[in-house]
Amino acid sequence: MNQKLEILARAANEARGLAIDAVHKASSGHLGLPLGCAEIGAVLFGQALRYNPSEPKWLNRDRFVLSAGHGSMFLYAWLHIAGFDLPIEEICNFRQFHSKTPGHPEFKETPGVEATTGPLGQGIANAVGYAVSAKMAAARFNTPEHTIFDHKVVVLAGDGCIQEGVAQEASAFAGHARLDNLILIYDSNDVTLDAMASATQDEDTAKRYEALNWEVQTVDGHDMVAFLAAYEKAKAAKGKPQLIIAKTLIGKGIPEVAGTAKAHGEGGAKFADAARASLGLPADKHFYVSGDTYAYFAEHRKKLQAEYDAWNATYQAWRAANPELARQLDAGLNLEVPPAAELFSRIPEFPADAKIATRKAGSDVLQPIAEALPLLVGGSADLYGSTLNYINSSKDWTPENYGGRNIRYGIREHAMAAIMNGIAYDGIFRASGATFMVFADYARPAIRLAALVGLPVIYIFTHDSVGVGEDGPTHQPVETVSGLRVIPNLDVIRPADPEETAGAFVAAVERTNGPTVLALTRQVVPNLNVAPASVRREGVLKGAYILVKETAPLETIIMASGSELQHAIAAAQQLGPGTRVVSFPSFERFERQSAEYQEEVLPKAVRRRVAIEAGVSGLWYRWVGLDGKVVGIDRFGLSAPGGKVMETLDMTVEAVVKAVRELR
Repeated sequence: MNQKLEILARAANEARGLAIDAVHKASSGHLGLPLGCAEIGAVLFGQALRYNPSEPKWLNRDRFVLSAGHGSMFLYAWLHIAGFDLPIEEICNFRQFHSKTPGHPEFKETPGVEATTGPLGQGIANAVGYAVSAKMAAARFNTPEHTIFDHKVVVLAGDGCIQEGVAQEASAFAGHARLDNLILIYDSNDVTLDAMASATQDEDTAKRYEALNWEVQTVDGHDMVAFLAAYEKAKAAKGKPQLIIAKTLIGKGIPEVAGTAKAHGEGGAKFADAARASLGLPADKHFYVSGDTYAYFAEHRKKLQAEYDAWNATYQAWRAANPELARQLDAGLNLEVPPAAELFSRIPEFPADAKIATRKAGSDVLQPIAEALPLLVGGSADLYGSTLNYINSSKDWTPENYGGRNIRYGIREHAMAAIMNGIAYDGIFRASGATFMVFADYARPAIRLAALVGLPVIYIFTHDSVGVGEDGPTHQPVETVSGLRVIPNLDVIRPADPEETAGAFVAAVERTNGPTVLALTRQVVPNLNVAPASVRREGVLKGAYILVKETAPLETIIMASGSELQHAIAAAQQLGPGTRVVSFPSFERFERQSAEYQEEVLPKAVRRRVAIEAGVSGLWYRWVGLDGKVVGIDRFGLSAPGGKVMETLDMTVEAVVKAVRELR
């Protein structure tokens, strides 16, 4: 043990040296955490974690998430030393163009990086999502004869992560859910970026987490024996998530800044030469890792490989004994989705005379889709009774039933979205979740990250307009739909009737390279039978389509989405046979269509265009042009019955007709 400690202590100092050299060379980066947590890294990657560098996506690996993503050189140093496909040249190219070592860890860019972290607190919530996924996977796929999922989820966070609200929402959820497969390591160095932590916090973090139903230990983060003992205890614990508060010295190894806020960023890099000397690193060899350290980790990999091989034997036996479960697991891992035509065939057409809110239509559509996709899971931020996205064939996901498909997140929209990202990162289950559209603003940071990474998360946001009515302007999301549309790689779909809602849900599950928002109504809308159900369903997949075709030379195009499409149809009937109605449920999907299709739907020569939508008007000018008009709502709403609000704010047939007639 003493020899191992000596080697790991040397490895810790060499990891510090890699961080110092990388940040010094880049003239950019954060040294505080990589230096302060080096011993923690040595214990985790040198002994405690279960992983396999040759199979970085091993299903039963321990997931390690660096929530404090600014400390990315901590992770890169240990991934390199541990033997992942991250050669020393990539460490030398820290923060450079097209390197595998970007400023903050990025999922898919670097082997061994489990989540894109940077915005503080997100990684904690992502780790909770990973732990949720692990519990679901164990419940769904383990059998009495074969255990293929029993791994831990480990997350390293700092004061900034702990302070963020999303982390506290997620931690409360984790405690209530009894996620005993989750270990949070809190790098408690009493420093934030600007100042000592005492400038902004007084709370007792241990007591707070105990109150959230976590088990808590506090150790010296530089004492590898003590830290390993705490980790092993946390690993063996049952019934509660685990918090290890590791007291560390930020910037350890650079005495000029250690223990101060100056150590957080690159402030210590100018003392690089003296620091390297004090750490026992050779003056003439930068980016140095000793042969002894490489040899130790090469030997450690043999042990890890043996663990993997033993698991793989169990896994192959499980696959042979459980072919249907294996097929389900493969489908989830490969993001397999039945063809749209097959999904549509499972969804009965709605009665021609149906008047139904699209949130209710969504509930009806969800059931056959959930049957077709058994690894689709749902959730709601305490609003199942309003969002109506409960999967009826399953039950609640609880500590007593981790196999349930309906997750009650509580009033925690931000954590819900970030936890869903964690589920999506794990890549086994398809995550969906719901709240009111106006509360998308609470979830937005996590939605942005899902779009950035390309996670196939589905957001079901109901009560999508001023049609909410009596709840008033606080609950009427006039700007929210457009605010979501400006996020790159996020599809926003606002269906107009029940058949378009069927198309919207199929489009959402069909998309596997990014997230989708479904914007659904609270108020009832008519079934728009001016075109067959198949035309409306399939039209949504293309983002926009001709719903009502002109019967004379084309003079006018009226565009609309959602509940206002009915007004566009009625207006066209008054305006004459040269009027076309284009249903426009998704800007983003239409933009991905060919130029030929776009010209077919919206011929450039026809500039007499009007759009109507119960929201801010600005983005619509992309489609109506400067010669056209938008009937929108460029103000906040008001409290009154929904129909009265719509009428008062000109969401009417008459407003559309007037706008068209005012055009030359």
